Amino acid sequence: MSIEFLLTSIIVVATPGTGVLYTLTAGLSRGARASTVAAVGCTLGILPHMVAAITGLAALLHTSALAFQILKYLGVAYLLYMAWSTLRDKDSPTVDEEIAPPSVARVISSGILINILNPKLTIFFFAFLPQFVSTNEPSASVRMLELSAVFMLLTFVVFVGYGVFAASVRKHVISRPRGLTWMRRVFAGSFAALSVRLAFTDR
Repeated sequence: MSIEFLLTSIIVVATPGTGVLYTLTAGLSRGARASTVAAVGCTLGILPHMVAAITGLAALLHTSALAFQILKYLGVAYLLYMAWSTLRDKDSPTVDEEIAPPSVARVISSGILINILNPKLTIFFFAFLPQFVSTNEPSASVRMLELSAVFMLLTFVVFVGYGVFAASVRKHVISRPRGLTWMRRVFAGSFAALSVRLAFTDR
């Protein structure tokens, strides 16, 4: 395992994006437990991209404009749905206790969908992993699986860190009703902004 791979992976994982935003939202609105569950979902959402890259399916997204556009606009639609649902969520969390998520399955599935519906992640894996696998590697697929597993572990650890931080300042945020309203607006606006950015993204 090279230092270059670890450093590059950490930078990529720590860069704020839809997964980070989703985990922060869960931490601020429902506490550390929910943010950890959200981090699990976002991490599991990497699996399809990993499989696509290793099996060569990412080449389809890279070469087929139609396949890329379909997946991209599904992602845009889901991010807009997240913005709308965040804005209309009127449940007020209490200061003294965490509110359990509607269901673990729902939180995890939302995190998975957020990452699945991001075609850039598949292309990233397709371009990123081969750089750290030697052409003379006897078992290149196994090596790529190992690197992908490390990337997923880093994703989970970093996202949990974001979520725990958000949960630590949660009481200060939700004790102020006006601040809670603005928090929802900021996160909804951020999801909408990410959907716009994705809509104008080219291969």
